[in-house]
Amino acid sequence: MSDAQQPDDTTGQVDHESHDTEGPGYATPQAAIEESEPEEIAYVMGLYVGTDVDAPDFLGVVDVDPDSDTYTEIIDRVEMPNRGDELHHFGWNACSSSCHMDGLSRRHLVIPGQRSSRIHVVDTKDRRNPELESVIEPEEVFEHDLSAPHTVHCIPDGQILISMLGDADGDLPGGFLALDENFEVDGRWEPPGEIEMNYDYWYQPRHNVMVSSEWAAPKTYYPGFDMDDVEAGNYGRKLHVWDWENKTVEQTIDLGEEGLIPLEVRFLHSPEATHGYVGAALSSNVFHFHEASEARSASERSSGDKPRDGDEWRTEPVIDVEAREHDGWDMPVPGLVTDLLVSMDDRYLFFSNWLHGDVRMYDISDPANPRLADRIWAGGHFGDPAPVQDRELAGGPQMLQLSLDGERLYWTTSLFSSWDNQFYPEEAEQGSVMLKADVDPRNGSMSLDEEFLVDFGDLPDGPARAHEIRWPDGDCTSDVWQ
Repeated sequence: MSDAQQPDDTTGQVDHESHDTEGPGYATPQAAIEESEPEEIAYVMGLYVGTDVDAPDFLGVVDVDPDSDTYTEIIDRVEMPNRGDELHHFGWNACSSSCHMDGLSRRHLVIPGQRSSRIHVVDTKDRRNPELESVIEPEEVFEHDLSAPHTVHCIPDGQILISMLGDADGDLPGGFLALDENFEVDGRWEPPGEIEMNYDYWYQPRHNVMVSSEWAAPKTYYPGFDMDDVEAGNYGRKLHVWDWENKTVEQTIDLGEEGLIPLEVRFLHSPEATHGYVGAALSSNVFHFHEASEARSASERSSGDKPRDGDEWRTEPVIDVEAREHDGWDMPVPGLVTDLLVSMDDRYLFFSNWLHGDVRMYDISDPANPRLADRIWAGGHFGDPAPVQDRELAGGPQMLQLSLDGERLYWTTSLFSSWDNQFYPEEAEQGSVMLKADVDPRNGSMSLDEEFLVDFGDLPDGPARAHEIRWPDGDCTSDVWQ
C-alpha cells in the first residue's frame, strides 16, 4: 500500500496553520525551524563492505536525545537481506514538496545499495524500531539500463526520483530512475542521452529547474581513486541545468580544472531562491551557481518556457581550500570537499574537508561572497586524531546533517568503502564514528561536543562504517519547497 493511501496514519505529518492541507513536512522553511522539535533519533547508514566482517549492511537507529538513558547508543539495526550492497545515500518517500497532499506521510525510507543496485524500502511507523518492507531487486533496475543508485529525493505528488550513476554494465551513461507511490519502478525519468555522468541533484520547482553534478562511471570509482583516471577525463567536471517539467538538459556548465569531481548540490531552501552551491571534491573548491538574470517572473518560470536570450545559469568559485604539504604524501593533500549543506534559514553553509579533517561554517548572507565564520578540526590528516573521549579516529569529517533549528551539526567519517581503504585503511578495523558540534547561529560559531560519541566500531558483528544521516521529521539535505 502506498503512503498516499493511508489517511489515518499521521506519522511524519505536521500541522500547517498557514495553509489548509495536512501533508508531509512543513509549509515553509521558516515553519520547519519554528515548528520542529529537537531531534531525538537519527537514521544512519551502516555498512560492512570492504571490511573483514561478513555481515549485511544495515540502517542504524541512533539515540540523540540527551535526556534519554540510551543517549549516543545505536538502539536498533535493520539488517538488509543480502551482503555487499554498500548502503550509501538514502531518502524519504515524501517531504515538504508534497505538503499539499492530504493523506501522504513521511514514513518510508528508500535505501539503495550503491554496488548492488538493490533498492530497499523501510517502514518507520515505529520510529525506534523500523522494519524492512520490500526490496526492488537489481534486475528490475537493469531493465532500464541503469545502475549504481545514489541520491534519493521525494518529488511532488508522491513519486521518488533516484540519480543513477551508470548503465546496466556499470559504464556510462547514467541517468535517473523514478519510483511510483507504491515503491514500484516507474522507469527511466528522463529521455535517454541527456547526460553521460551523474551524481547528485537538487530541484527548485518554482523556477522549473534542476541542477545535477558528476562523479564518474561506477567501474571507474568502484576500485578506488586513480589519478590516471582524472588525467584521462574519466571523472566529472560539469553541472547540468535541467528543465524540470520537460526533463531535458537546457545548459551544461564546464567548471574546468577548478571544478574537478563536483559532488553535492544544494540550492538555498527558499523556493524563491535562484542561488545554490556545489562542492568540487578533488579541486577542493566550492562553486556558487545562480541564474544570470533574476528578472523573470514567477509565471514565466513556472510555465515551462525556456529562458529568454541571456537568461542563463552561471557559476563562480567562491571558496578555495588550499592543498597542504604532508610528510606521508608525495603531493600536497587536497582538502577533498565531500559534503556540504545549507542551514534551513539560508544563512550558513557548512562543508567537510575529508582529507584535511575540518568542518567549516560560512556566512552566506551574501550568497556570492561567503565569509568564513568558524571551523572545527576532528581527525583527518591534519586534525586532532582523538578529539572526543580519547577515541582514535581513522577518517575525517564526511557526511553532514544539521538540526532544523540550525543549532546542532552532526557528521560521520566514511566516504566510500574502497576510497576509505585507500586513504584511511585503519577505518576498516576501527569503524566509523558519529560526532556533533553545538552551533551558535546568532554569533556564527561552533564548538565540538566532547560528550557526544557514537562509536560504530563497537557493534556485535564487528566494526562498521557510517555514512549518511537522516531525521524522521525532515532535514536540511532532503526537504524541498514548491
